[in-house]
Amino acid sequence: MLETLEYIKTGEGPVLLHAQCVRIGAHSNSDNHILYRSEEEREEAAKADPVSKLRALMVKEGVSTEAELAHIEADNEAAVQKACETVEASPDPDPSSVLDFAWPPMLSVSETATPAVDSKWKIREAINETLHAEFERNEHTFLWGQDVASKEKGGVFNVTKNMQQKFGRGRVFNGPIAEDYIVGTANGVSRYRDDIRVVIEAAQFADYVWPAMEQLVEMSHEYWRTKGQFCPNVTIRLSSGGYIGGGLYHSQNVEAIFGHLPGVRIVAPSFADDAAGLLRSCVRNQGMTLFLEPKFLYNQNFAATPRCDEEHIVPLGKARVRREGTDITVVSWGTPVHWSLRAANKMAKEGVEVEVIDLRSISPWDFETVAASVKKTGKVLIVHEDHLTQGFGAEISATISRHLFEWLDAPVYRLGAKDVPVAFSRIIERATLPYEEDVLAQLREIAGY
Repeated sequence: MLETLEYIKTGEGPVLLHAQCVRIGAHSNSDNHILYRSEEEREEAAKADPVSKLRALMVKEGVSTEAELAHIEADNEAAVQKACETVEASPDPDPSSVLDFAWPPMLSVSETATPAVDSKWKIREAINETLHAEFERNEHTFLWGQDVASKEKGGVFNVTKNMQQKFGRGRVFNGPIAEDYIVGTANGVSRYRDDIRVVIEAAQFADYVWPAMEQLVEMSHEYWRTKGQFCPNVTIRLSSGGYIGGGLYHSQNVEAIFGHLPGVRIVAPSFADDAAGLLRSCVRNQGMTLFLEPKFLYNQNFAATPRCDEEHIVPLGKARVRREGTDITVVSWGTPVHWSLRAANKMAKEGVEVEVIDLRSISPWDFETVAASVKKTGKVLIVHEDHLTQGFGAEISATISRHLFEWLDAPVYRLGAKDVPVAFSRIIERATLPYEEDVLAQLREIAGY
């Protein structure tokens, strides 16, 4: 190790150390390694015990005497025994505390109105400008990921354009092509100060986030595991979903899988003003949030809105009624919101008024707004881009059936992607994902129920 350190200090380059480590004892309390390790093998392994070797070396070199080490060992044993006795005498956990610290406190804000101005922005621009504004507001905000700071590129979709140029390499920088590193370091960096906010592009596409799954799960229960002593204040940006002909590794949706994890908040905007307001809430909030960006909508004119100011904010867990109606309720989020609105307008020409609710947040999701609408219409269709089986719509459907059964005049309908991966072929992709005509067909069926 000393030779290694001296070499590294010369600046000549890195060093790779290869250490062959043999397990000395059993793997766990339930592992009886005598069943598969000979006495000779166990004795040989014990000779490499670093504690025993260090003890012998300290005596040999005169650093400590046998008596001094024996005294330290006795003190240590007494300390461990006392700790054991203290823990065993402690009261059992209170069952009523099971939900304590499941979620970090959520920022309490009121939604600001979208201004009536001529200047418009698209979702990509809204996210970029909001990031700039939040970095100006808090000097302890950081961003990294793959290609987020590559000259004029600013990420695969230019969402982080000019961030490094404005805020420097100390706050905005590229990560390696190692998603577990990107997420894991965000967890670590966020520990240094309570006002640190980390924004990561956890993967170039949501499809590539799976190598980081261990780190994501670890981060999701940090607040609960530490009883509120540590809160990973990290916003995880992911370009998500299909409709782009991107194929197996550029078109999948990840919302339902992450929606299963306690402690994770998930948002999915469908319009530019909400993208800005939700991102601002994510960055300013405590805890871990997945900000899913429907990549198909980045530059769509139909998702553009009037440009908002630097204080525009949308609370997490609050839905928005995009179109009012009296006959059928549609609950959606992300890209399918647009298909739902178009289908609803066509249904109006057929004499059926459809109310379209844009959830915006799916974890937590706004049951109150959905309930008020269902009580009015008596019929509901849930539309989402993710696979139908075990999609998040199933959770919404189950909740509606349990709590709003008396107000329903028809079964709860669901529309999602078919249970196959999203293919590269545009023809197959169109046959897989829900589109306007699919929503329209479902609405007609519900109307006639």
